[in-house]
Amino acid sequence: MLLVLALSLGASALSALISFAGSLTAPGGLADQAARMNTSAAPDRPWLDLAWQLFGIATALVPVALVAHLLYREGAGGLRAVGCDLRRPRSDLARGTLIAAGIGGTGLLLYLGARAAGANLTVVPENLPDVWWKIPVLIASAVQNAAVEEIIVIGYLLRRLDQLGWSPWGALAASSLLRGTYHLYQGIGGFVGNMAMGVIFVLLYRRWGRVGPLLAAHALIDIVAFVGYAVLAGEVGWLPTG
Repeated sequence: MLLVLALSLGASALSALISFAGSLTAPGGLADQAARMNTSAAPDRPWLDLAWQLFGIATALVPVALVAHLLYREGAGGLRAVGCDLRRPRSDLARGTLIAAGIGGTGLLLYLGARAAGANLTVVPENLPDVWWKIPVLIASAVQNAAVEEIIVIGYLLRRLDQLGWSPWGALAASSLLRGTYHLYQGIGGFVGNMAMGVIFVLLYRRWGRVGPLLAAHALIDIVAFVGYAVLAGEVGWLPTG
């Protein structure tokens, strides 16, 4: 469990802590700084940039493949053990859509409020050139984020903590705190909002026994955030841009 986290979201949490410390000690307030996601690796060379984008998405999924391998070796049936399969696609998508609708709107309001209060950096969800592959790559990035986070920080982490004898509330606290921490690079609002999201997701996972709906919800939230920013940035006054 610790090795999986060290290769994925545990390392991201430490990186986010260092980034947040840097933001706190930099001149100016948090709102004057930007947290950039999905940035271009070769702005003037679109095919090379595409190769780097696909490379980043693929390598980020390696810890998910490791989790699937470990669950197979355990005799648990791979990712099916955490409810990541195609047995209930309509139910997973329907539940995920409802979750995304509720959390997505609330999360946007929390972000705007935290930034206005000076407690959050300006989040720039994408900074890719206007090329033909921009939207497909943003969608793929959103699905990759969802798969890594929900399979590891919900399905795998909770399974291992249960096996170690942790109480349900202790496991909930650990999973939610980890989720909040690796979003701390966005600021205090990102930490609090994602920790709250983590609590909801853990409770829903305990109820349904599946990460499928949570993966769908997370993917939809990120797709709307990434693609919505690409379409609306600079076109509407209420959306901060970096």
